[in-house]
Amino acid sequence: MKVDGRTRIEGVAGPPDPRRRNTAVLVGFTAATNLADGVLKTALPLLAAQLTESPAQVTAVSLTLTLPWLLLALHIGVLVDRFDRRLLLWAANGMRLAAMGALTASAVAGGLTLGRLLAAGVVLGVADVLAATAASALVPAAVPAAGRERANAWMVGAETVGQEFAGPFVGGLLLAAGTSLALGATGAAYAVAALSLFLLAGRFRAAGPAGGVGPGSVNGRVVEGLRLLWRDRVLRTLSLLVAVLSAGWGGWLALMPLHAQQVMGVGPERYGVVLSALGVGGLAGALVVTRVNRLLGVRWAMFADLVGTAAMMALPALTGSVWAVAVGALLGGAGGTLWSVNARTIAQRAVPDELLGRYNAAARLFSFGAMPLGAALMGLLAEAVGTRPAFAVFAVATAATLVPYLRNVTAAALRPLA
Repeated sequence: MKVDGRTRIEGVAGPPDPRRRNTAVLVGFTAATNLADGVLKTALPLLAAQLTESPAQVTAVSLTLTLPWLLLALHIGVLVDRFDRRLLLWAANGMRLAAMGALTASAVAGGLTLGRLLAAGVVLGVADVLAATAASALVPAAVPAAGRERANAWMVGAETVGQEFAGPFVGGLLLAAGTSLALGATGAAYAVAALSLFLLAGRFRAAGPAGGVGPGSVNGRVVEGLRLLWRDRVLRTLSLLVAVLSAGWGGWLALMPLHAQQVMGVGPERYGVVLSALGVGGLAGALVVTRVNRLLGVRWAMFADLVGTAAMMALPALTGSVWAVAVGALLGGAGGTLWSVNARTIAQRAVPDELLGRYNAAARLFSFGAMPLGAALMGLLAEAVGTRPAFAVFAVATAATLVPYLRNVTAAALRPLA
């Protein structure tokens, strides 16, 4: 018989799909870059603290790594739909290598300054937005539909391990060994990740005219992505709900150190148990998401995140037990991974390839943009009424998402995306 213009003999297997290796390449790329990101999120603020005693200036260094998500994500989504997505990943890693090279040279010469840390943070923050948006949009072209849930699960797991576990731990060890070594090793991780992209098989330019973005202004193309998100009931609901969930996460992470010290009466070691539980839950979620989806279905797997996040918010309000709060963190971390994996897979099936970059950028703007807002609101509430009532308010807000989720994310609405 004829298949794609070639003769295939019945009963004889055709040539293997070269894309079979792409999942491993993407997971390896994600692991290396997120390990480096985790190192830098620990290292840069610590280096800033060695140069200044101003809390505002130290915080500003951390802010440079995340602020680009609020300022540039939507326009970077247009770039991702316009150009080859693998080339954009190379460009992002090139930016990272340039920033790390400059910082390493400054450290070796003894000329590391706060201004250089801030400049490097801006470059690294922009590169993170570009790389994360391009990598997520590249998955449908790199991985057959049947393997996307697995690919997304392993990529989210690699993000969790790099950002929550290995990165901060390795960053502390490297800084103890020397600033130049820490910065140079981080740059080497970005270089290895960039080289791994040569192993990807396939074409990674967005479908559609002019690579997915036709004539019109950049702002007009941004509006197209937002319009797609808003018109689709499932995508709109998921984006709005994840903004509430992310605000809760941002508030929890911001307030928990003070709450643990003042209310729970725990020191750094026992507080580490709570943070470790968050990461363990996230990794566990990545390992079991496929099985949970088969057992419960995608709808109820994502519903579990709403319940888990509500528990993560409620337990600090209800008890001072470090173990109970750790269980809540474990449930929240596991649920967060279940949500992330399934939300990505749904978007990759529902959104046209030529709009995937803009959709991913808009959706992540809801989540990443809500985290600092949640942190600020949680801080104001805690200042006014105390930490336990502040957690209680966020628990109620998270629990309130259950109703719109069940009304809008129905089995019938998800069936075409399964």
